[in-house]
Amino acid sequence: MGSVESLTNVKKIVENINEPVVVVVSALGGITDRLIRTSQLAVAGDDNYRNEFDAMVDRHHGIIDAVIPTGAAHDALKAKVDALLDELRSIYHGVYLIRDMTQKTANVIVSYGERMSSQIVSAFIEGSQCYDSREFIKTVRKQNRNLVDFDVTIRLVIQTFARMPRIAVVPGFIASDANDGETTNLGRGGSDTSAVAIAAALHADRCQIFTDVEGVYTADPRKVRNTRKLDEITFDEMLELASLGAQVLNNRSVELAKKYNVELEVLSSLNPVPGT
Repeated sequence: MGSVESLTNVKKIVENINEPVVVVVSALGGITDRLIRTSQLAVAGDDNYRNEFDAMVDRHHGIIDAVIPTGAAHDALKAKVDALLDELRSIYHGVYLIRDMTQKTANVIVSYGERMSSQIVSAFIEGSQCYDSREFIKTVRKQNRNLVDFDVTIRLVIQTFARMPRIAVVPGFIASDANDGETTNLGRGGSDTSAVAIAAALHADRCQIFTDVEGVYTADPRKVRNTRKLDEITFDEMLELASLGAQVLNNRSVELAKKYNVELEVLSSLNPVPGT
């Protein structure tokens, strides 16, 4: 989600679905990278971290001003996002002062991208309700990775959505540790995994992954000519493509979908044509 156009497309897609839906959103395009880059500057004692932070503030304010008309809803959303930005500013300042950053702090910092974008999307999509995925997506640390603790997650997802709203908006990527509740994340592309975990727990009819391409191709259509879009592909074939460098779906999301038999559909949020 990188522009007003893409957010407007998300709104149209969601509001045209005539059944309850959970919308799992990523951070605004490029924000996760900027959050990390700002951290690196702060821990190095480089004053330029403030410029990077200010650019993130401007980016979020600009999106809010563009998609939410001036009024009470606009002011309420801006207050929520500014509260998160103030928290983030304080964290960066602390990192800058002590010239050190723990993994726990790094995890908290990168969580702000999805926490802010989900508030924006929820305010933009009429009748939606925003949730905090850290309350029901739980992870355990194994082999230096945060993996979904599915037994705990499935129970909490079912509890959370026992009374399913018409439209639920959930920040992807972020989670919390099943043991101590600390903020964690599912790694790059983790929003796909968040979506699959929720779809599996709720026995959703389908999990749709909206990207900037129109489906899964035999090669990256942005780089290779005469590629062919696949109407269908098995989980194993998708995993093989991923091992060869295809980045259209997160590996762990495909593995989880295979394990729990969640049908995935890859579509373009920019061009509403049948996907894969």
